[in-house]
Amino acid sequence: MAEKDVIYGINGPVVTIRDTRTFSMMEMVYVGDARLVGEVIGINDQLTTIQVYEETTGLKPGDPVFGTGAPMNVLLGPGIIDNIFDGIERPLKAIEETSGSFISRGAAVSALDTEKYWDVTIKVKAGDVLEGGQIYAVCPETAIIEHRFLVPPQISGKVVSVKKNGKYRLHDTIVTIKDDSGEEHALTLCQQWPIRSARPCKNRLPATVPLITGQRVIDTMFPISKGGTAAIPGGFGTGKTMTQHQLAKWCDADIIVYVGCGERGNEMSQVLDEFSELIDPKSGRPMTDRTVLIANTSNMPVAAREASIYTGLTLAEYYRDMGYHVAIMADSTSRWAEALREISGRLEEMPAEEGFPAYLPSRLSEFYERAGRVDTLSGGEGSVTIIGAVSPQGSDFSEPVTQNTKRFTRCFWALDKSLAYARHYPAIHWLNSYSEYFTDLDPWFREHFGDEFIRYRNRITSLLHEESALMEIVKLIGSDVLPDDQKLVIEIAKAIRVGFLQQNAFHADDTFVPLEKQKLMMKAILHLYDKSKRIIAAAIPISRIMELGLFEKLAKMKYDIPNSKPEMFDELMAEMDRALAGISADA
Repeated sequence: MAEKDVIYGINGPVVTIRDTRTFSMMEMVYVGDARLVGEVIGINDQLTTIQVYEETTGLKPGDPVFGTGAPMNVLLGPGIIDNIFDGIERPLKAIEETSGSFISRGAAVSALDTEKYWDVTIKVKAGDVLEGGQIYAVCPETAIIEHRFLVPPQISGKVVSVKKNGKYRLHDTIVTIKDDSGEEHALTLCQQWPIRSARPCKNRLPATVPLITGQRVIDTMFPISKGGTAAIPGGFGTGKTMTQHQLAKWCDADIIVYVGCGERGNEMSQVLDEFSELIDPKSGRPMTDRTVLIANTSNMPVAAREASIYTGLTLAEYYRDMGYHVAIMADSTSRWAEALREISGRLEEMPAEEGFPAYLPSRLSEFYERAGRVDTLSGGEGSVTIIGAVSPQGSDFSEPVTQNTKRFTRCFWALDKSLAYARHYPAIHWLNSYSEYFTDLDPWFREHFGDEFIRYRNRITSLLHEESALMEIVKLIGSDVLPDDQKLVIEIAKAIRVGFLQQNAFHADDTFVPLEKQKLMMKAILHLYDKSKRIIAAAIPISRIMELGLFEKLAKMKYDIPNSKPEMFDELMAEMDRALAGISADA
């Protein structure tokens, strides 16, 4: 090694080398005798700046720096699912076996098990012409996920040799292809990809298919599409992590990538415990059979926190290219932005608003714009849906991370502190939240659930906004002065909030609600509203209607009517009709 490739200065995770032309921008390097993983983030004629993804304690000027000649990348292959990695794709289970409960510095463990044999079925034969992204073999990765081996996007050519079906290890060559220049390329069970580069696709598709989550306030009021983007902003204790857990458990994505970015260790432990115990409703298998966890907790090196987001995205895009629908949960992007701010400060860059770097918006856009539903190079369809939690200090949605996130996401599920403190979960506020996917998704809802679904949703939204306006009057002069038809709006809006928007994650029937039941719940609420409105128009006081207890029945219908018995809604509405008819007859 040349004498000049040694450390000149150290400032936390930022290391500098003086007077060198050895390294290139964004190159992955190893720092010190412990070979700590780092990445070149700045070069000028005097200094090369490296961001180190591990604890730099013990490093000193004069320690060596080794280049790799390649960008920061991850290993892609079978074994990713049902695994837990740190922010730079080091497998925490394997590290625990070698170094105990804490990650040792410079831990050199392969991201995937290189000695495990996989039962591979070859899908091509000699003479076939393969393009980048095509599938040449498959193997069962878990009981419910088939791993499809893809030709690296930059390679194409004619198959010249093929192994037989059988058991192979990660680096075994199973197919050899020759490109147009005559060069041969060995195709194994794995490939590498730079984490900061988006994987290519054939074509991007419009956002016309919803991601069904089973959460009423999301599916009905603020839907998101497959391949869409959403932000969940909320202060401490408003339920961001719990909401993301629910989405990860119940959304109809094929694969979940959960990135714990700078979160507390006990929260990641909770994710591990819950996911290992939860049974996937579609397959009957453990939830971990379709989940990848990336844990970069708050006590891990801050620079690796910045990389963890891109690591998760690259893994998600890899499975998207196989033809799977992937949902990535980033919890939380505020911690990621704080890592950017800390590194930017150590680099002595000019700070922008609240000390964040001036390039914060562009980094956020790079992240969210890698979402999408696509035609894959293999000829299938896949998607990456990104749902990022934001943790604004003091629930201040005007701070830079929240405001810039709003620019690049089309769903905004605003968590409200007062709702959370009132034990209303999910604490997504119906007045502060929005979705820009209605125009794209309404044709799908119309096709599968009829015009009524959209009409019911619009009326429910209108009633909630009307209640908000009326409550301003009530705060000033009390509710007694309101006419009965306006009192009815307040009562029905309460039934909507308690009976429809509020959802119990720990109730067997209420934790996930199919769209058909969501539609029937809205129908029942509006049925009572319309019938009651006609009775009040006939000069019968609302107090007579309230005595019947029908509004309480609406609030309990989510528990009283199982998901598997939608016909019980007809009985509920018939019971309402009989009770209200009794009032009309008495009048």
